[in-house]
Amino acid sequence: MEPLRYDLRLRLFRDQKFFGPGVAELLHGVENRGSIRAACRDMGMAYSKAWKILNRAEDDLGFALLSREAGGSGGGNAALTPEGKAFLQRYDAFVHAVQQQSDRLYDEFFGDMEERDE
Repeated sequence: MEPLRYDLRLRLFRDQKFFGPGVAELLHGVENRGSIRAACRDMGMAYSKAWKILNRAEDDLGFALLSREAGGSGGGNAALTPEGKAFLQRYDAFVHAVQQQSDRLYDEFFGDMEERDE
């Protein structure tokens, strides 16, 4: 029998969802690769979708997440702004803290079921 498990994805909202695991992964990719296009390629995400979610997040946050340099023959590059880096770190820390508490609560409510499944 498959073991019991849970999944938790944290998203931030104003009127609508504007930031979650996908945007965070994209920002981490840009941070690592220095390019929106390269981060999209790594994620299998359309470049146009990346721009759409980045613009939405920036609009809802009220600050730029990325600084961008237009591409030319060698291509462009992008980097997290200081505000973008701080926000991503805050989001990652929030996700980590919630995950730790969720794991504790999962064990409290369902830990005994895991023992029966083995």
